[in-house]
Amino acid sequence: MKPLHTLLLSLLAASANGQAVTNINCTEPLALQAMKGVHNPGDYAATNVIDDHQQVLCELRTRVSADSLKSFLQQMEAFHTRHSYSDTVSVVTGIGAARRWAFGKFQEFSAANEDRLIPAYLQFDWPGGLCGDGLGWRNVFAVLPGADTTDHRIVLIEAHLDSRCGEECDPACLAAGMEDNGSGSALVLELARVMSRYTFRHTLVFLLTTAEEQGLVGADAMAQFCVDEAIAIKGVQNNDVVGGILCGETSSPPSCPAEGDVDSLQVRLFSSASISSPRRGFARTVKMYYQEKMQSQVPVPMTISIMSQEDRTGRGGDHIPFRVKGFRNLRFTSANEHGDASTDSAWYHDRQHTSDDILGVDTDGDQIVDSFFVDFNYLQRNAVINGMSAALLALGPETPTFVVHDEPNGLRVSLNGAPSLAAYRIGVRSTNANLDFDAVYRTTDTSYVIPGLLAGDIYYISVAGIDSAGIMSPFSQESLKGNDADTPTAPTDQLPYGIACAPISVPEPLATMGTLTIVPDPATDLINLVSDQPAGSVVLLDVMGREVLRTRFVANTPITISSLPAGSYSVVLLGADNSVRAHARFIKN
Repeated sequence: MKPLHTLLLSLLAASANGQAVTNINCTEPLALQAMKGVHNPGDYAATNVIDDHQQVLCELRTRVSADSLKSFLQQMEAFHTRHSYSDTVSVVTGIGAARRWAFGKFQEFSAANEDRLIPAYLQFDWPGGLCGDGLGWRNVFAVLPGADTTDHRIVLIEAHLDSRCGEECDPACLAAGMEDNGSGSALVLELARVMSRYTFRHTLVFLLTTAEEQGLVGADAMAQFCVDEAIAIKGVQNNDVVGGILCGETSSPPSCPAEGDVDSLQVRLFSSASISSPRRGFARTVKMYYQEKMQSQVPVPMTISIMSQEDRTGRGGDHIPFRVKGFRNLRFTSANEHGDASTDSAWYHDRQHTSDDILGVDTDGDQIVDSFFVDFNYLQRNAVINGMSAALLALGPETPTFVVHDEPNGLRVSLNGAPSLAAYRIGVRSTNANLDFDAVYRTTDTSYVIPGLLAGDIYYISVAGIDSAGIMSPFSQESLKGNDADTPTAPTDQLPYGIACAPISVPEPLATMGTLTIVPDPATDLINLVSDQPAGSVVLLDVMGREVLRTRFVANTPITISSLPAGSYSVVLLGADNSVRAHARFIKN
């Protein structure tokens, strides 16, 4: 994740010196054909077709595996660095080894699913690049061809594979990049593994880019390639820093509330706010998908927070080049980040963009990592949300067109949707400061007077269609209109197109967080911890997120900590499966 001010300077310099990405080509013709919709769907048909969205979503809950995600991260950490300018020849270290391994994983997933997944490289050059000529660079991707070539828009799930230390042109530095962005890369690989089993109307593309850290170069190459080859995109889901739950001493706003804060129950969605584009509407769509289809069906429900910016302040990510090229896009990011990448500051002590962005630490000296900075259960939940969204996009309808009419009796929407649409949703916001809809209404009419409006107010209106299977389209771009009359109230949409999955046999612990009381005793220099949670482990972390102490606890039995140096600390209570059950912060004077 490159700081945005540096990113803009490098892009401006590239533009001035003609240093654009060149020689963009796909190494596998079959992958290109599938992305353009000129393939024969029968060549990629499964023996047993699974295309019912309810079955797909229900299976995603358990087939997406925290253990699988962990194994991918362990392998990525072993490459030492994945810097875009690092070794491309070695079989064990550097970006070359990493991308060949990822390509091999895509081949493995394809072989396990009747060869339905097409692995490929997107090769390109970046002459005069930020750290020298980038020649023969490669993104790694895999294509799952869609069953309907009459509508050949693709759904793209991406993450950047490359990593870096504080110096953006240091290819030798140990840069495991586990949160940034091994977490996103593992998520993309895991969804390729799981979703290759299913059949979707639209083609799915699982993309791992390079050189994000030098200016979003790999994503720009892919976005430009889609323009050049007339590859239509229905949605781009970028995943960057999606596995960590600890807040650092620094974090680019809008972000975590305080150093040491723990949040494993929220994910942030960043998107462009322009009402002339459907991108913020895409974020609202993903949130509504989750509320309607998945929230009641998962053991640990997540909060999806729509953010007010396209990215964190002063930062950028691989979704941006797709927005620049006019494609619907958004970025998924953890609620908490461990750093703002200001590594040139003497006061920077966080892990992001340093050699400390590792998977975890060994606290008992047995040479086995036992305290992790990436929360695999949290990453699994974020992967399920991504898979859900991609599946519904790839199976669902197109957004209807609409016109908002300013009439004497209020605002009226006229809709023009496909015959397959069984109903429509009308999203209403009364001010651009509201990130979510104020109200959503549902109708089967193609002409609809919007309820609950006040005379003299201005409203943002967008629409979505719902097909006969109960799948919603993405919400449209918004129309801004002044309203002339009060309109009668009406019931809002209660999101009735949910699914009913079988209970998960071994559920995760309840999402409800327990209580954790911290009682310092100044007279004895002791700190007592008391919690109402069942037996598990208590972990004490310092300001760097490093583990200071780990011990067992029993509900309502005090734990006494002595001889603790002055400083800021976090306490995390873990259940038997290492899920977060309670957390708190304190300062030892």
